[in-house]
Amino acid sequence: MNTIRFGEQLITPTKLLCIGRNYIDHISELNNSIPDQMVVFNKSNSCITSTLSSFHQERLHYEAEICFLIKDEQLSAVAIGLDLTKRDLQAELKSKGLPWERAKAFNGSAIFSRFIPIDNLNIDALQIELFINSMRVQCGNVSQMIYSPETILNDLKSYTQLCDGDVVMTGTPQGVGEIHMGDIFLARLKLDGKTLIETEWVAR
Repeated sequence: MNTIRFGEQLITPTKLLCIGRNYIDHISELNNSIPDQMVVFNKSNSCITSTLSSFHQERLHYEAEICFLIKDEQLSAVAIGLDLTKRDLQAELKSKGLPWERAKAFNGSAIFSRFIPIDNLNIDALQIELFINSMRVQCGNVSQMIYSPETILNDLKSYTQLCDGDVVMTGTPQGVGEIHMGDIFLARLKLDGKTLIETEWVAR
């Protein structure tokens, strides 16, 4: 089973709960419609990896996200995550009205920084930034989300059991794109201008 890091602990999530279409600008860049209700899909434990891949049967796209760790059915810690996507396959599946799992929930499609405790953090002021080869490609904050982290949490709890160690991925801001081998990814999670987490991945 695959693990994530929270302090000195290694935690094994049972599932990753992912929110799609949660930023208006990202919806527009993919020419999608604004959903009437929250878009949710799951990734399994086998999706978790420590290696950023640029290819899995086809070229992959990155989506940087603010992610939360669940404990006692509450948001307990926060991290940066990358949701890797087979964009061509996803477009094909959507055109046929089929589920996205083949494009979203393949092995190695989720990578995370370390998690840090929320404690007294104002999560509504969190901001994520992603740089690729020193160029900023994504920047988004919680205030831009259609559904806030607490709203997401309450919606998920209304229909499924949230287990300790589960991860909630809250969606991606505008600026998604293709991963190329050798790309250097630098991601930051910030609050009031202060960097809380900084992590780097090199695409293989």
